[in-house]
Amino acid sequence: MAKAFQELMNMSEERREHIATLTQDLHAHPLRGKVYLIGAGPGDEELLTLKAKRALEHCTAAMYDRLANPAILRYLPENCERHYCGKEPGAHSKTQAEINDLLVTLAKTGHVVARIKGGDPYVFGRGGEEALCLQAEGILFEVIPGISSAIAALNYAGIPISHRGLAQSFHVFTGTSAERLDINWQAAAAIDGTLVFLMGLGNIELIVGELTQRGKSPQTPCAVIMKGTTAQQKSVFGTLENICERAAAAHLESPSIIVVGAVTELADRLNWYERKPLFGLNICLTRSKEQAQELRERLLDLGAEVTEIPTIAVVRHDDALRDYLPKLTEYRWIVFTSVNGVNTFFDALKAQEYDIRRIRADFAAIGPATANAIKERGVMPVIIAKEFVAESLLESLKERIQPGEAVFVGRSEQARPYLVEQLRAHGCEVDEVATYRVEQPPISDARLDDANVITFTSPTTVRHLIEMVGVDRIRPKRLLAIGPITLQELQKHGLDAEMCDEYSTDGIIKKLTAM
Repeated sequence: MAKAFQELMNMSEERREHIATLTQDLHAHPLRGKVYLIGAGPGDEELLTLKAKRALEHCTAAMYDRLANPAILRYLPENCERHYCGKEPGAHSKTQAEINDLLVTLAKTGHVVARIKGGDPYVFGRGGEEALCLQAEGILFEVIPGISSAIAALNYAGIPISHRGLAQSFHVFTGTSAERLDINWQAAAAIDGTLVFLMGLGNIELIVGELTQRGKSPQTPCAVIMKGTTAQQKSVFGTLENICERAAAAHLESPSIIVVGAVTELADRLNWYERKPLFGLNICLTRSKEQAQELRERLLDLGAEVTEIPTIAVVRHDDALRDYLPKLTEYRWIVFTSVNGVNTFFDALKAQEYDIRRIRADFAAIGPATANAIKERGVMPVIIAKEFVAESLLESLKERIQPGEAVFVGRSEQARPYLVEQLRAHGCEVDEVATYRVEQPPISDARLDDANVITFTSPTTVRHLIEMVGVDRIRPKRLLAIGPITLQELQKHGLDAEMCDEYSTDGIIKKLTAM
């Protein structure tokens, strides 16, 4: 403590004034006029750090690159401004000067800016240039490191970047515009450790030629990894003598990483990622953001990449329920046909400070997911339909329900009338209450073109996605419907689709793993 105080006293007056000014600014505007240079990792959305996620949740503007997984944008607030700054070989969305100018402009207008960069900001990512620009303009910034593809992509291809007895060092080079780089090729060729060239596919012949001409054995093992840690990952193995031909034959694309060294020979034994059951699939989820979470995580665990395009936004109808509060004690049955129905019902009761201990009704659910949502509220459903359709729920209800009994059905404003009509025909006194409605949210930043399979969990998800992206972008994909009603909606639009054998999240997983 004394040492820190002495260092402060030894500072120049100008430096102390600068620190005092920054401190005052931070107290006045703790989250204004600041930039986070965020490393988003190499592709797998779950390689984002917790620190990066927390920063994203507070940002009011974001600038993101082509190599950053769009799924990461889901952590931004809904009203956050979004600016695409992607760069592809020969085609730049924005020049580096334009990116720097935009960073400065956004920060000076009071935004908390997320500058989202693939990999790590300072590993050949020009993050240093952007940080210097911000420093020169007097703009507060923080750098949040990211996992570099130089290590992660190798890991996902089964290649440890170092290994005892094979490589005691590793060396990372930029492979872009290698002709203009001041690489000491003689020294590089003499290194026994692992050599990694990022973004080097376009210069692979030059890189191989420089290394072999300066003494690297043509029999040196090597590999090229395309789009590492993603569903499109493809690995090609060989030696310096034949790797160019093998990479060309495999039609590899950028971004790709070139790895030179004996560690590449371990891939046959250590390639864990490409052996996962859903590796190679990019699966698009179309249900609401809240409902997609469980399925998303299960798919990721199975090796799939997930594209999330929420086609449904749930809007709660508290007013619709208010008139029925006095009657809740009179119902014999409370029936839910969706997770959203459960959540909006109980959330509305909480908002209106209604004590659920007053409810004496038995609960019924259309399927396991809806039943679990009820259980999470501390209530055990008596009836759970065998299949995720109203017909199955009706069949289960008829085994227990008696004519004349009072039934409350909480559901969407747009729900099918079938269940209510059939219960009334059975002689029940049914109150149908629209506890919510579903709306179509704005189109997300997700790249539908990357998806192999699109899953649909209701007719509404079908209609909304068609309205959002057009039927022609959906048609080439493999389509999966959770049940017959959703399948009928797809077929109505001339779309071929498969249907789950079980109308549930488990059914979706089983169908996907069987594809």
